[in-house]
Amino acid sequence: MQVTETARDGLKRTLEVVVGRAELNERFTSRLDELKDRVQIKGFRRGKVPLTHLKKVYGKSLMQEVMEQTLNDTSAQAIKDRNERPAQQPKVELVDFNEQTFEKIANGEGDLAYKMSFEVLPPIPLADLSSLKLERLVAEVDDAAIEKALTSLAERNTAYDPEDGRAASEGDLVTMNFVGKIDGEAFEGGSAEGQSLVIGKKQFIPGFEEGLVGLKAGDEKVVDATFPEDYPMQALAGKTAQFDVKVTAVAKPRTPEIDEDFAKGLGAESLEQLRGFVTEQIKREYDQASRAKLKREILDALDTAHTFELPASLVDFEFNNIWTQLENNLKATNKTLADEGKTEDEARAEYRGIAERRVRLGLVIGEIGEKNNLTVSQDELRRALVEQARRYPGREKQVYEYYEKTPGALAELRAPIFEDKVIDHVIETAKPVEKKVTRDELLKAVEEATER
Repeated sequence: MQVTETARDGLKRTLEVVVGRAELNERFTSRLDELKDRVQIKGFRRGKVPLTHLKKVYGKSLMQEVMEQTLNDTSAQAIKDRNERPAQQPKVELVDFNEQTFEKIANGEGDLAYKMSFEVLPPIPLADLSSLKLERLVAEVDDAAIEKALTSLAERNTAYDPEDGRAASEGDLVTMNFVGKIDGEAFEGGSAEGQSLVIGKKQFIPGFEEGLVGLKAGDEKVVDATFPEDYPMQALAGKTAQFDVKVTAVAKPRTPEIDEDFAKGLGAESLEQLRGFVTEQIKREYDQASRAKLKREILDALDTAHTFELPASLVDFEFNNIWTQLENNLKATNKTLADEGKTEDEARAEYRGIAERRVRLGLVIGEIGEKNNLTVSQDELRRALVEQARRYPGREKQVYEYYEKTPGALAELRAPIFEDKVIDHVIETAKPVEKKVTRDELLKAVEEATER
């Protein structure tokens, strides 16, 4: 195999590779030998078919296989010999290849020549991670937060007691039958029997819940309600519907007292133990929020601290994914870029910048992981797969089959685990300064970091 670099432009490389006829013939003969012991041809015993006859029968199709395998093997070897890391799968094109060229190769008289184009990953000089200025926000769990959480827990366990003659009001559970119509015609999905809703929870479209206030069991009423302009079903978006409603029951809420019986009803041994459980849960939520804020700060710091040439192919690939998702979202919500207050050029420039940031951070995170021998074990990957399957009760088998049969699917599970390991390494190295804040300050900081 002869490899010649024919072009070099920044990270772009073009190689011309020539695989000599001697190597091709050797590969072809080896493939014939393998085939000889497997095929059954009339008039010959298995394994006794002359190679000349096999070549006559299978020669061209076999050489096609040999050429494809040779392209795969030699292109990988050429890059390995150059000690380069392609950013994406190289593009391979045969040089001056036609039917006559193939005939010569098949007859053992021609060389295989091809051109290979690719971008290499750039050198990534890592910044001194210990010099990063990071801040970890720490919020204490106070009594007010605990009481608020217990109150919310009690509200989620609210029971509803039917009451004859009760007029529906805020917080009541109303059970009803209804038929929705637009211009006098019933529409799909607009009817139900035995439907329940809590007034004030905003579970239905605007106007519907308000129209139930004051109704009692047995009352009938036509309620007007308007679908939002951004309603997912475009045929209904922005339209006003009339609902023929018949109320079958009205129940008043009964929120439990936060006492020992309440605690035991939730599986705790005492109210004190329940408070402990609640405190631990709130602490976990604070810690998760704090880590999310710190992670964003780390990613911003890594992005700022590293400057190097980015492979255009990776940026283009990331940008196209972002742009496609944007177009799909706009179509689903029946909006345009003008509704977002942007021109297409402005949007493309903004999302190009996002794509560049993602590629840069992806390369930096990969480099940090490689330099510090950070890996994702099979056990960690297996646990992530089990956790993913649990999200789809009753469909676990299909989930496992998907990850088994879909190329690259496991990489999607591995990536966030690997990223978290790198983030942990950066935290350990940079040693963020802790800053005590209130719950509201913590949540505000997380919100502001997310919006950037």
